[in-house]
Amino acid sequence: MRRYLVSTGWGHHKKNINSIKKMKPPQPKKIPKIHIAHGDERIDDYYWLRDDTRKNPEIISYLEEENHYLEDWFGKNNDCRKEIYEELVSFIPPKEVSMKIKYGDYLYYSEINSEQQYKTYYREQNGNKELVIDVNALSEGLDYINVTSITPSPNNLFIAYAEDLSGRREYNIKIKELETGKIIDSSIERSSGSIVWDKKNTSFYYAQKDSVTLIENKVFKHKIGTDPKEDVLVYEENDSEFHLHIYESRTKKYLNIYTSKTESSETWLLDLDDELDQPFCVLKRSDKHLYSIEDTPECFYVSSNAENKKNFSILKFTIDQINNFDNWETVIEHNDAVLIEDFVTFPQYLYLEIREDGLPKIVKINRETLDRNYIEFSDPAFSCYLATNNYYLDTEFYYGYSSPKKPSSIFKEDIESGKSELAWQQPVNNYDENLYEVERLKITARDDTKVPVSLVYKKGTDLSQAPILIYGYGSYGIIIDAAFRTSILPLLNRGFVFAVANIRGGSEMGRQWYDDGKIFNKKNTFYDFIDATKSLINQGCGNSKNVYAMGGSAGGLLMGAIINMEPELYTGIISAVPFVDVVTTMSDETIPLTTFEYKEWGNPANKDEYKYIKSYSPYDNIKPSNYPAVLVTSSLYDSQVQYYEPAKYVPKLRENSTSDNPILMKMNLVGGHAGKSGRLNALEESALDNAFLLCLTKNSN
Repeated sequence: MRRYLVSTGWGHHKKNINSIKKMKPPQPKKIPKIHIAHGDERIDDYYWLRDDTRKNPEIISYLEEENHYLEDWFGKNNDCRKEIYEELVSFIPPKEVSMKIKYGDYLYYSEINSEQQYKTYYREQNGNKELVIDVNALSEGLDYINVTSITPSPNNLFIAYAEDLSGRREYNIKIKELETGKIIDSSIERSSGSIVWDKKNTSFYYAQKDSVTLIENKVFKHKIGTDPKEDVLVYEENDSEFHLHIYESRTKKYLNIYTSKTESSETWLLDLDDELDQPFCVLKRSDKHLYSIEDTPECFYVSSNAENKKNFSILKFTIDQINNFDNWETVIEHNDAVLIEDFVTFPQYLYLEIREDGLPKIVKINRETLDRNYIEFSDPAFSCYLATNNYYLDTEFYYGYSSPKKPSSIFKEDIESGKSELAWQQPVNNYDENLYEVERLKITARDDTKVPVSLVYKKGTDLSQAPILIYGYGSYGIIIDAAFRTSILPLLNRGFVFAVANIRGGSEMGRQWYDDGKIFNKKNTFYDFIDATKSLINQGCGNSKNVYAMGGSAGGLLMGAIINMEPELYTGIISAVPFVDVVTTMSDETIPLTTFEYKEWGNPANKDEYKYIKSYSPYDNIKPSNYPAVLVTSSLYDSQVQYYEPAKYVPKLRENSTSDNPILMKMNLVGGHAGKSGRLNALEESALDNAFLLCLTKNSN
């Protein structure tokens, strides 16, 4: 029998924050839409809120009403957004300069002043500073802009960059001639943003998205200044469950085309010295085999989970062993207790980013002797990672480090001596890391699984009386590390505890941890989060009257599921861009990102998978309950979770809530999955989240 974590103290006294003034929320009309699958009927009263053009005036009017309702609520309930925003701004130094990255004979970096929304990019040679791209200037007259993939040509005469003007992550690629400052090509549209130059500096490779599903499925070669209709199709992915990504190989000899879905991948290489533009397959895809490669002049190294080696092993092979897996040589054996996340090659060494007992580590391995040396870190919970290491022949290795109380840093290690020194650190004004405490513990879930939880709080905080905010994600195998977050400092400074629960569905404890939280095991994700919450309170960490939870995207699905399962456990919920209508979305192949996520959530075309998804899908499981206060945030042009999911979720949740607690929605009418563009705009959104929690805390005391 599975043991259920029993606790006491979860009662109606936690709900009905009566001191918050009542206002009439928006009430969109109902038009019942009947969905029938496998003999099962679902009725969706708000399906009409879906408009793929995003121009329906009635829908836009409803979303504007929701925004007005949120503003009215804050205006009448201890609105401290301005105060929090100013505090967040106070952490910004007058000027921030990024780490300087070497490309050829130049160092490329960015600067941003405290009053600016966007970065300005420069390059430097022999101490001479030269403007590359000023995103602030590009943003003039625009509601939204995101500039990414800033990539110098090999001869440093041109700079390529990708520009998204809607938030849909459909990027236009532009080429700037650095000597004249002129844009000499801006013809590529609907790309993924990834760019790889050819060796002659006259062409580049890019991945293009499908116009409907937004899946990257084609790779083209484009010659600067020509019509995109003349572009050479290099590779096309015909399986709608796969999507692709391109990048330059470690030695810069190859274009890597990596195509994958949840449980399978395939790599194609194109020799950048070959004029024929004909890629070749490294190893044909097979079920439940994920692999990725890096090259050296002598051989290739590959991380692979073949033969049920879930946490990956490292193998090597030569060019004549392409597509001959049986002859590949194992270099680093699989370990059930150690997950290999990433690696980078140098002439004498491999550097591996690994994870053991839920904590990241970096290990240096001699390619000849296989001797190992670990880089040591002192905090009980932290994040470390392989940083930008552009050149195979470099004599220095760069790695990143952060903890919940230590801002992000980049260190460089002299590869020969093994000595490290600080190369760059994120500057934070008015902040002293010595004022904060970090802890890591493991809670016992209902099936006796040990779930890691990291905590940060200000020293001197009475933990038993402190409001607590618990963050979770638990999907796609994505790891949520214990890293520094400026956005939560206002809460910590007001006595909050912030916790990150590494629930199943991520890969924090290895790939089995991921498998134990997807498809037919998905409910473990929700149970872990609920059990972590109860365990923390039972251990005296957090006041049971002020328990808050936060998650975004698939973490928003988590938020929706936990309040359906335990509506009275939480005082308030922040659900950012929440994926809440799982059955409907996963049943529609035209919705972006659906098809290659079947192995994550399941395919509703299969009856058993349909029934299981429906059993937890937040939208389908809303019922009359004493729901907590909920803040939902979204964006009209979100390409990953379509705006209509939260837009439908909020009115349905309201009509089923038997409490007086507010259910609010903030819908950005510009912007995408990450919200509005611009650093100061992002701070406004963080201030909104913090102010919502502080308002609830004040009214619950």
